[in-house]
Amino acid sequence: MSTRVLIADDHQIVREGLRSLLEKEPEIEVVGDAEDGRTAVRMARELTPDVIIMDVSMPDLNGIEATRQIIAEFPRVKIIALSMYDDRRFVLNMLKAGAKGYMVKDSASKDLAKAIRVVVANQTYLSGGIADIVVNEFRSPTPSGDSSAFHLLSPREREVLQLLAEGKGTNQMAERLHISIKTVETHRAQILAKLKVKSIAELTKYAIREGLTTA
Repeated sequence: MSTRVLIADDHQIVREGLRSLLEKEPEIEVVGDAEDGRTAVRMARELTPDVIIMDVSMPDLNGIEATRQIIAEFPRVKIIALSMYDDRRFVLNMLKAGAKGYMVKDSASKDLAKAIRVVVANQTYLSGGIADIVVNEFRSPTPSGDSSAFHLLSPREREVLQLLAEGKGTNQMAERLHISIKTVETHRAQILAKLKVKSIAELTKYAIREGLTTA
């Protein structure tokens, strides 16, 4: 049986390139592609892929949060993070969210099919240099006083923060997240309090710095 793959990346040219690359592999079937994390979560439900190639930085819902939601619902799905960056925060947070692999986009053209085979075999795939980040974290773990969004904020608060940073209004966020306007306002107040900032501009800078959005 072929391995069913879903591609999630906010750049159409990247999605098309990855699809073209994988369609050359007889044992791999690309079943769909998504332009943002929220669409990836929906398509994971609809298409039941075996593997998802997940861009880390996407609008509306980033790859880290999308991975967390998908793995919570479909723990058998294998997710390979794909990023232009080998930033320690992205690597560790994707793996903590449940990704089985992490590769930088530069290596995708020659190693993506191999990475898919590795994770399907229930092993972890880390492209060159990424393994060093994981080993170094094991040797010198992040201090308990971590001030990152993934330590301070709940998953829902991180979703709200990303949408805030991307300029979404309260009504838009309520509709997108299927929650009430009052709940959105409560989340916003809690985020401001937890991060000890006073303006949306400061929140936006924080969200970009934390890799929640490229805004």
